[in-house]
Amino acid sequence: VHLVESGGGSVQSGGSLRLSCVASGAGYSTYTMGWVRQAPGKEREGVASIDDIDRTSYANSVKGRFTISQDNAKRTLYLQMSSLKPEDTAMYYCVFNRYTRDGYDQTPAFETWGQGTQVTVTS
Repeated sequence: VHLVESGGGSVQSGGSLRLSCVASGAGYSTYTMGWVRQAPGKEREGVASIDDIDRTSYANSVKGRFTISQDNAKRTLYLQMSSLKPEDTAMYYCVFNRYTRDGYDQTPAFETWGQGTQVTVTS
């Protein structure tokens, strides 16, 4: 599986962005996809996950502000981010794990990663 993210950018605090991740390659009937972020000098943090039966989970820090979704026909994963805060500034990575249904907290250990897209929130 190959993942390509897009949609990052710079936005003011309180603004919104939508990240996209297009998957290509082999398909799997059981899987989890998610978003992981990493800010400079900080550890990778699982943000959100969604599995093949559309179960979702979110980190407490983004719950109620971020929404993860997928379009299976387009093989695209989304992360709608609203009410953005400066602390959301990070590189955001799309991640994929086959054969499992996992929560957001397991996403930093996933086997397949995209190249990342930068999100910068200014105050």
